[in-house]
Amino acid sequence: MARLAPGALAPDFTLAADDGTDLTLSDLRGGRVVLYFYPKAETSGCTTEACEFRDATPDFHAKGARVIGISPDPVAKQVKFRDKHALSFTLLSDTEHSVAEAYGVWVEKKMYGNTYMGVERSTFVIGPDGVVEEALYKVRPKGHAASVLGVLATA
Repeated sequence: MARLAPGALAPDFTLAADDGTDLTLSDLRGGRVVLYFYPKAETSGCTTEACEFRDATPDFHAKGARVIGISPDPVAKQVKFRDKHALSFTLLSDTEHSVAEAYGVWVEKKMYGNTYMGVERSTFVIGPDGVVEEALYKVRPKGHAASVLGVLATA
């Protein structure tokens, strides 16, 4: 499975959002997008990561970037996750994992001796022209939002 590298055009997609609408990535051209993929809502790592992005939302906005989270969870679970943690950014439902596949983050994982397919926690900074500015794979949840803010400061 191909990984995206800086300079590549970000694969376009349309997914169901937590607000009941559909969001198309190319509709966001003209502004920067921080697209982060997380494995599963309401797990400890994903909650840590989401809350850090929530707390840093004003800093992302100040840098002209919009944060969007994507997981394979259905919309109803995304809504519960958003409401429980007062998340201030859009969550998208990729139940068919087609977008995760397009971004190279739907991978074979191993846990407790079991092998399964799932999302590799990853983040993409997409420029106003739709081109990937940064691709961060296999990130750790704690401190990740601050790392992405650092990338925005240097890009």
